[in-house]
Amino acid sequence: QVQLVESGGGSVQAGGSLRLSCATSGRTISNYRMGWFRQAPGKEREFVAAISRISRIYAADSVKSRFIISRDNAKNTVYLQMNSLKPEDTAVYYCAADQKYGISFSTEAYDYWGQGTQVTVSS
Repeated sequence: QVQLVESGGGSVQAGGSLRLSCATSGRTISNYRMGWFRQAPGKEREFVAAISRISRIYAADSVKSRFIISRDNAKNTVYLQMNSLKPEDTAVYYCAADQKYGISFSTEAYDYWGQGTQVTVSS
């Protein structure tokens, strides 16, 4: 079973940047497709970005011009570079993984989840 640990969250002003990291333990991430999701207070968890086992990427329309997902298999880590942050990006960000091929933006497709990291963007 793979364990996921997110880091890099924090508080930033609108227009700023943060880079989230998702480190895995117990398994090499080259065998997993990975995703980032977020959940704001009172809202459902929503898809942000995903990267397949062969590094195909997909991002939600609301972030695709600002956020970049990437993976470093040698470090067993996935990143989410977030630029031009907006107050509406405020949420807890979760990393997710599963061993299927392709890309999925559904929470139900992922088998493993991290505990989340808080991102707060002030105006």
